[in-house]
Amino acid sequence: MLASKLLEMQDPEPIRFLDKNGEWNPSESAAVYAIALEGVTLDDKQQWFSDMSVTRAFDAECTNLQRQGQMALWVPSLGQEGCQVGFAHAADERDYIFPAYREHALAYARGVELYDIGKTFRGISHGGWDPHDPKNGNVHPYTLVLGAQAHHAVGYSLGQMLTEKAKHGDYSLDPGTPGTATDRATIVFYGDGTTSQGDANESMVFAASYQTPTLFIVQNNQWAISVPVARQSRTPIYRRALGFGINAVQIDGNDPLAAYAVAKTMLGMARGGGGPQYIEALTYRIGAHTTSDDPTRYRDSVELDEWRLSDPVNRLAAHLRAAGVGEEFFEQVTQTAREKAQQVREKLLASVAPHPDTMFAHAYASAPHALRDEQRRWMAEYEESYQTDVSGEERV
Repeated sequence: MLASKLLEMQDPEPIRFLDKNGEWNPSESAAVYAIALEGVTLDDKQQWFSDMSVTRAFDAECTNLQRQGQMALWVPSLGQEGCQVGFAHAADERDYIFPAYREHALAYARGVELYDIGKTFRGISHGGWDPHDPKNGNVHPYTLVLGAQAHHAVGYSLGQMLTEKAKHGDYSLDPGTPGTATDRATIVFYGDGTTSQGDANESMVFAASYQTPTLFIVQNNQWAISVPVARQSRTPIYRRALGFGINAVQIDGNDPLAAYAVAKTMLGMARGGGGPQYIEALTYRIGAHTTSDDPTRYRDSVELDEWRLSDPVNRLAAHLRAAGVGEEFFEQVTQTAREKAQQVREKLLASVAPHPDTMFAHAYASAPHALRDEQRRWMAEYEESYQTDVSGEERV
């Protein structure tokens, strides 16, 4: 009976400020987060729109490059730019971010160059960008091993907490103690599919146990490749975090204002010693899972059309127009987005593969010379083997 009642429990309406038409129409659940928007200016919102538009143009260009054989794979973010931009601008510059592999708008808004994202998928970089370079906004390189980033993030945020405790001579990790106030937090992103993996759940156990300053963000785009979210969970995903003792909410993930306000609030709570926080952002993957996927084989076009009505770029554009932003702004953004996408295309096409030796440069903090030299020798022999055929004759 108890399980039945829990399944039938009424959930609050997802937190929202802008409706599908871009009109100011906050949900009742949004009231406590409205204060976080007080410092957001019209210029800020225009910057968000620009970030979203540039990323979308870049996304389309990379899809074209993959179709033309210039990339082995591309992971589209089409339809998910709204929440990513809101989250990116809500984070403090000292916060550290662990993305999955679809967070292009997030990375761009934090300062990562689009070319650095593109070269990862072109296969000419082992990481993409240097997370220690301040210009990259404390964004960690992408993680393609789904769920691994959740472990990394919680471990990193535990380090943030321990560093702060050590300043006061406190090295304890006693069970049941409250969290520790810090001046920074860690954010980790993953999708609805990853919530079914052990890594994500183990990380929540660890975060809750030690009250780490971690913000878990699940972009529920409704599909884990071809598996619908209804197959993975019979209740809203945010409820899973509640079961671990983590404060959790569900938001309209296509409303950048909601993403910003809730993340801003929860990051403040995490930094204040409130322990881990959790956001389920309801959004939609308008494009394919990757360019190797064909969503028409498993997805209803009616569903796709319905979600297109909630497109985050169109929604924010309508909001800006209602606020008096003129067409010159939108025309300039469109032109800038095209130019940036074209620049990235040209730069990627002109790029060359790095020397194979570079893969050993950062594999170890202090690699034994014998091991490194042996690996280099093996790699050189392997590469050379492709220059001759089975008879030993040199290939033309």
